[in-house]
Formats: sequence, C-alpha cells, structure tokens
Amino acid sequence: MATPTTEHTTNELQVGHRLQDNPFIRQIAVMVGIAASVALGVAVVLWTQKPSYSPLFGNLSHKDAVEIAQALQQAGIAYEIDQSNGIVMVPSSSLQEARMNLAGQGLPQSGSTGFELMQEDSGFSTSRLVESARYQRAIEGELARSIMTLASVESARVHLATPKQSVFIRKRKFPSASVVVKLYSGRHLEKGQVEAITHLVASSVPELEASKVTVVDQKGRLLNSKEDSREMGLTTSQFEYTRELESHYKQRIEDILAPVIGRENLRAEVTADVDFTYVEQTQEYFNPDATALRSEQINEQRSLLSEVQGVPGALTNQPPAAATAPQTAGGGGVGEPGGAPVNTSKRSTRNFELDKTISHTRLPSSRLRRLSVAVVVNDRFQTAEDGQVEATERSAEEITRIANLVREAVGFDQQRGDRVQVINEAFFIPEPPQPLPEIAMWEEAWFWDLVRQVGGVLLFLLLIFGVLKPTMTRLIRQAAEARRASEMAAAAGPSGVIAGGAEGGVGAAQMGAMGADDASLHLPGPRTYEKTLDAARTMIEEDPKRVAQVVRKWIAEDGK
Repeated sequence: MATPTTEHTTNELQVGHRLQDNPFIRQIAVMVGIAASVALGVAVVLWTQKPSYSPLFGNLSHKDAVEIAQALQQAGIAYEIDQSNGIVMVPSSSLQEARMNLAGQGLPQSGSTGFELMQEDSGFSTSRLVESARYQRAIEGELARSIMTLASVESARVHLATPKQSVFIRKRKFPSASVVVKLYSGRHLEKGQVEAITHLVASSVPELEASKVTVVDQKGRLLNSKEDSREMGLTTSQFEYTRELESHYKQRIEDILAPVIGRENLRAEVTADVDFTYVEQTQEYFNPDATALRSEQINEQRSLLSEVQGVPGALTNQPPAAATAPQTAGGGGVGEPGGAPVNTSKRSTRNFELDKTISHTRLPSSRLRRLSVAVVVNDRFQTAEDGQVEATERSAEEITRIANLVREAVGFDQQRGDRVQVINEAFFIPEPPQPLPEIAMWEEAWFWDLVRQVGGVLLFLLLIFGVLKPTMTRLIRQAAEARRASEMAAAAGPSGVIAGGAEGGVGAAQMGAMGADDASLHLPGPRTYEKTLDAARTMIEEDPKRVAQVVRKWIAEDGK
C-alpha cells in the first residue's frame, strides 16, 4: 500500500512530466535558450573585437579633459573616459598618434593659461580690478610656462604679490613672488637652476628683486634659502673650478697615454691644490741717488742795535771806554758808519724732487699651489706560442717612460711641490653582465588582445557545440521517440500489451508466463513512450521487490 509521501511525490512527477510533455512550453523554453545563446555569442564577438585602451594623460583638469575629448572627436580617434578617475583613454594602437595630434594643438595646457585670458571678450560691466587681476593671472601663467621648459620641471605655479603703490616714497612697498615647482621622479634642481628661476621671475616683474622671490618644490622644501651667503656661493664656484681643472689634467693624461697602452688599460686621477686667496699689494719706491732741485728759498735779515746796552745802573749811563776796532780789508768797521752794532740773520730752504715709483699688484685668486697625479696601468698582454694570452708586468723602464710622459702632460713643476706616481697593477676583470631578462609574453600589449580573441572564439564554439547542438539533437531525438512511441501505441492492443517482440515493451509470451501476482505490471490502454516510462518508474517506487522479481523471471527466461 502506497504511503501519502509516495503519492505526493508521484503526483509531482506526473505534473512535471505533463509540463515537459506540453509542446508549447517546450518550444518556448527552446526558443528562449536559443535566443540567450545567440545574444551571448554576439556579446562575445563584440567583446573580442573591442580594442584594449591605454591612458592618454593623467592628472588632467576638467577643462583640459573637455578640450582633449573634442580634439579626439574631431580627429576621428575613439576614446573612453574612466568613470572612476576621469582619465581619458584611447586604443593602444592609436596612443602615439593621439598624443602627437594633441601636441600639435597645444594640448593639454596643464592648467597654466597665459595671455589667452586677455583675448576673452570683456563686457561693459568689467571693472578695472577684474582687468588687473586678469592681467596678473596672465603673467603668472606665462612665467609658469617658461619655468616648465626646464627638463627637470614637470609643472609649476607662480604667485605674484603686487601691492598698490603710494605716492609717498616712504610708504612705498615692493612686490614679491612665490614659485612652486613639481619635479619629475628622481630629478632635482641644481643651485644654478634655482638661481636662474629666481632671476627669471625677478626680471619679468617691474621693481621685483631677486631676494623677494621664494622657490619651493612639491615636497615643501625651500630651494633658495635666505641664509645662503656670498661666501657660500664663492665656495661652490671654487669647487666647480677645481673639479674642472682636475678633469682637464686627467683628460690630457688619458689623451697622451691612450694611443700607447690603450684607454681600457689606464686609470688616472688628479688632485689640484688651488689657492683662492685674494691679494692686492701697493708699493712705493724712492731712489735717493736720483735727485733734482725743485725750489729754493733764502731769507736774510739785518737790523741795527742801540748803542746803549747793558744793565741799567751807574755804569750804564757812562760812556764806554775807548776801544780799538779790528781793521778790515776795506778799511771800514764791522758796524755801520758811526759805530752802531748790526744784527744779521740768514735762512735758506731748498726742496729736492726724488725718483718715486708706486706699483699696485693684484694677484690671481685661483693660483695652482700643488698638483698630485696618480696613474695605474694594467699588465701587458702577450700571445704565447700555444696561442694563449698571458699577462706580464711592465718593466721599470717602461714605467719610467710613462711617468715622464705624464709629467710633461701636466706641466710638472718640482719647485711647486708637484708629485707624480705611476704603478703597474693587474686590473680586475669583471664577469660579463647577465643578459637582460626578456619581457614575458603575457606582458606584451598584443598578448591580451590575442587571448581575448582566442577566448571569444572558444566561448563561441562552446555555445555552438555545448548548448545549441545538444539542444537541437535532443529536440530531434525527442521528435523521433515521440513518433516511435506513437507507432508502438498504434500497434498495441486494448490491454496495452504490444504485439510483436520485446522491442517496444514486454512480449506476449513473457506476460503470459507471469502469474497472478504479476497482473499489476500490465499497462492498460494505449500510452506514449514517455508515459510508459513514467508508469514503470511509479511501479518501481511503489513495489520494488515485485518489479525485481519480474525482471529476474525475464532474465531467467531469456537465459533459457
């Protein structure tokens, strides 16, 4: 006796089989499957034909992106815009063509707009303040473009602060400027390049001094520090001068020895001791032997003295005693006639011109004080009788000749303290470098296009041979089975037993051989092939023992 669960399962199976047997539902399912397969195949074909896209430019402003999109559309180049980051992308095969086309049109402008702002139409309501701000923005854009022409600068921004001038000199304010540069990865600006940017900006703005310009990089580092003194600048130039001088002497050594021993068998280094002392001398020389009378002054004075002289007193009032005056050649006295005394003074001043020499000497600030040269030469290679190359040391005489050549090349001066050292050592021969690894095939640009096309073809074949062909084969087989079941049902009797053999079902002889217990296995009425199979499944589920016994009897009868 069948349980309720078994009956419920049997009913569900019967309903499912009825839906499957319904030709209208089966046709709709087949049409939906075929349409989905065709749509999937078309999508696969379109996906394989779609080219791979590469980014055209990164970090674009919205204005540049719009202008680039319009230029690509006018040039007939396909493009896409990434929805996540807004990057403009073009097919990989047209990447270089698109960049050259945009470069010819001056795109992208990198956000720096110059005097193009002045070409915009300005209405009647535009104020003077707006015009001044537009002019200042145009100057900033032009300066940023000029700075971006440097090889190490990727982008630049310039900010100018131009205060309003006053008519009073004491209240006058000077403009200032700030420059922000973004450098390429792995590059830096040298000191001279920073000074060039500073003077470029200062020279482009009226009354702007170089000390009022500030240069900052993308990492926030101040490139032109105010603490840089004049002495530091001189030190840098002195170092560069010394390095150039050493390189000059080194090149002269290599040029004179390379034809003799080969440039690969020679290593030379030069150290120059340069005196950068700045000396000025002024000397004044006099020659006492070479004199000349330039001027002479003679001053002579004569005065008459009083006859009464001496200390006041009695003797003073008395006349002097008679005296005998000395006789002169002229017969006259020393004094004037009358015997009065005379006071005479005579003074002479003579000026002589001496031979004087004044020399002003200014010694050079870069005087070579000492030169040290070190040269290393490789061993001599000779081919032996067996054909092998052997390395032998150079003789002392050859080393001496090389040293003499070096001395002559650098202008050796023993009094100056120059030194030249030449030694012979075997050079280290490095191992040959490993070849660069080849680019993997999957890293090539064409590989993914090929994979996409091959995958699309395989998927298309899978749809054809894995979906469409089995579906069509099943439809054809079901149609054939239905036609065969109809033929069998037409040939069956009222009892549902097919006449004629075991091909269509259970034979008459086999059914007659069954006992009364097998009567329930008869299939009454004409049935299709699917219904017969459903009935057989139902019998197996309800009473599997009886079905197994019947099958065992059939096998035993067939064995006989």
